[in-house]
Amino acid sequence: MALRIAFSSPSIRSNPSQLPSPWANPSPNSLNRSLNWHSRQSPPHGSAASGQRGRAFVAVRSSLDTAVPVVGQVTEVNKDTFWPLVEAAGDRVVVLDMYTQWCGPCKVIAPKFQKLSEKHLDVVFAKLDCNQDNKTLAKELGIRVVPTFKILKEGKVVKEVTGAKYDDLVLAIETVKSS
Repeated sequence: MALRIAFSSPSIRSNPSQLPSPWANPSPNSLNRSLNWHSRQSPPHGSAASGQRGRAFVAVRSSLDTAVPVVGQVTEVNKDTFWPLVEAAGDRVVVLDMYTQWCGPCKVIAPKFQKLSEKHLDVVFAKLDCNQDNKTLAKELGIRVVPTFKILKEGKVVKEVTGAKYDDLVLAIETVKSS
């Protein structure tokens, strides 16, 4: 999905009544109604939000994407936002879940990965959908199977866990944190 920004011509900017409603003379209520309507729409087929129940999020992709390391949750990254997130994490450990949407074991371990992010508040957890768009990053990181978990410290991969092996992942995280 691309974010497109269009700027109005001076004639439209000088005459707001020519803008489509609710943008012509916007009131707070009309803007809220419009934004609420858009947020209730179902995500496009195959989007990051499809298949998610109980959680709504909007993924905005542009050439200016930046990722901010957030603790206590899993951050969805792509080929453009992964390395900036690792850099912003500084000396914190980063755990990357490399998955695909069609992978059964990936779906099984995803809730456990989320719980780990809530437990280890000193670690940055991220996930990367190894689809066609992110193929170059997946190749760069040497992915062979999904799920694969890469554990980075100071910008370098220091551990890897392949497969949906929860106990191995927990042990690898604890080992890297203590080193």
